Amino acid sequence: MPNSSAIKVSMPMPNVHASGRLIITNILYSVIFSILANCFIFINDSVLLIILAVVIFLVLDLTAGFKSVNTKSRLLRLCNHGTTLLISFCASIVVSSIMHILLYMDVIGHTGNELIGSVIFCVILNVILFWTGIICVYMTSIQLGIKTRVLGIICGPIPVANLVMLSIIIRTALYEIVLESEKEKIDDNRLSKQICATKYPVLMVHGVFFRDRKLMNYWGRIPKELEKNGAKLYYGNQQSAATVAKSGEEIACRIKKIIEETGCEKVNIIAHSKGGLDSRYALAHCGVSQYVASLTTINTPHRGCMFADWLLGKISNGVKDTVSNAYNKCAKVLGDDTPSFMDAVNNLTSEFCTEFDKTTPLPEGVYTQSVGSVMAKPGSGKFPLNMSYMFVKLFDGKNDGLVSENSFEWGEKFITLEPCGIRGISHGDVIDLNRENIRGFDVKEFYVKLLSDLKERGF
Repeated sequence: MPNSSAIKVSMPMPNVHASGRLIITNILYSVIFSILANCFIFINDSVLLIILAVVIFLVLDLTAGFKSVNTKSRLLRLCNHGTTLLISFCASIVVSSIMHILLYMDVIGHTGNELIGSVIFCVILNVILFWTGIICVYMTSIQLGIKTRVLGIICGPIPVANLVMLSIIIRTALYEIVLESEKEKIDDNRLSKQICATKYPVLMVHGVFFRDRKLMNYWGRIPKELEKNGAKLYYGNQQSAATVAKSGEEIACRIKKIIEETGCEKVNIIAHSKGGLDSRYALAHCGVSQYVASLTTINTPHRGCMFADWLLGKISNGVKDTVSNAYNKCAKVLGDDTPSFMDAVNNLTSEFCTEFDKTTPLPEGVYTQSVGSVMAKPGSGKFPLNMSYMFVKLFDGKNDGLVSENSFEWGEKFITLEPCGIRGISHGDVIDLNRENIRGFDVKEFYVKLLSDLKERGF
C-alpha cells in the first residue's frame, strides 16, 4: 500500500429547487388547460366559441412552457414543454373527473346529448395534451432512460400503475430540467475564468473492452463540461483489449505524437480502470515520463481483482477460448488491430498486479494521484455492475461493481468518493458511462474540480 495522503470527497449536486416562475407557469397552464378541456357544456350552443376554444387549446399545446425555464438549450426547453403539458394533463384529468361526476349526478343542468358531447370533447383534448407531452419528454429527456421509457409504455394500459409511472416520468424530467438549467447558470458565471485551462493538455485514457469514439464518448458528458471550462483534451485511442504492456506502448506512442503535433512539452493523464495500469507502464517502461506532468488514475485495480483470479480458475479452457475468439472477432471489426481478450483479463488478476506493482515504481518528476469509489449496496448502480457487485464483495469486500476499494489507492494523493444516500458510485458512474444525474454526486463537477486543482498546481 503506497504512502499516499488520503482525503474523502463528496461532490453533491447543486441545490435544486424549481423557480417561482416555473411553478407559477405550470399552475397557470394547468388551470387554463383544465378550463378549455371542460368548457363544452357551457359553450355548446355556439359553434364559433367551440372552434375558438379548440384553437386556443392547440396553440397553447404547441407553445406552453417554452419560455418558463431559463436555459439556452432547445432540447431542455422542449423537455420542459412536454413536462408542462403532462402536469397540465394530470390537473385536467382531476378536474374533468369531478366535472363529469357532477354532470352525471345532474348537479349541473344538461341534456343527455350535452353530456355525451362534453365527454367526447374532453377526452379528445386530454388525449392530445397527453400524447404531445409524452412524445416531447420521451424525445428529449436524457435522464428518463430506456428502463423508465419501457415501463411507461408497458404500464400505460394498466390503471393506477400508469399514474404511478406518469408521476415518475414527470418528476425525473422536471428534476433534469431544473438541475441542468442551474448547472448552465453556474457555468455561465465562471466561463471567463476558464478554470480547467491547465498548462498542459489532458490525455484521457479509457479502460478495458472499450474504444474512444466520437459518437459515443467513453467519458459521457465530462469532456464537453471540461472543454467548456477551458480544457484541451486528447484521447488514448489504444485497443480495447490487450496486455498492459501492449496498451502501455500504444499510449506512449500517443503521448509522443501529441507532443510532436502540438509542441506542448508535457501532458496530464487521466486514466480509468485498466487504463491506469497501461499509463503506469508507459511512464515506467516506455521512456515517456519526461513528457508527463501528472497521472491521475480513476478506479484502477492497482492490486488487481481477486474475483478475476477465482473466475479464471473456475472457467474451463473451452469456454475461455469460445468467449475470447468471439470477442476478438468483434473487436477487429470495430477497429482493433490485434485484440486479445484473455491477455487483458489475465492482466487484471491480483497475481499479475502484485508483480506489476513491484516492477513499476512511481515515476520520478510526475505528480501522481488516484481516485476510488464504491457502491452502497447490490441494488445500486446500473446493470450489470449491480449484479457483479455481489460476487466481487465475496472476495474483495466493498467495491464499485468490479474493483475493490483496497485496490484503488496509489500515488501521492488518494481521493475517496464517498457514497451519498443509498446509491453509491459504481465503476461506470465515475466516468458518466450512463449519462445519469446521481443525487448526491455531480460527476461533471468532480472532473472540473480535478482539472482546476491541476491548474492551480501549475500543471
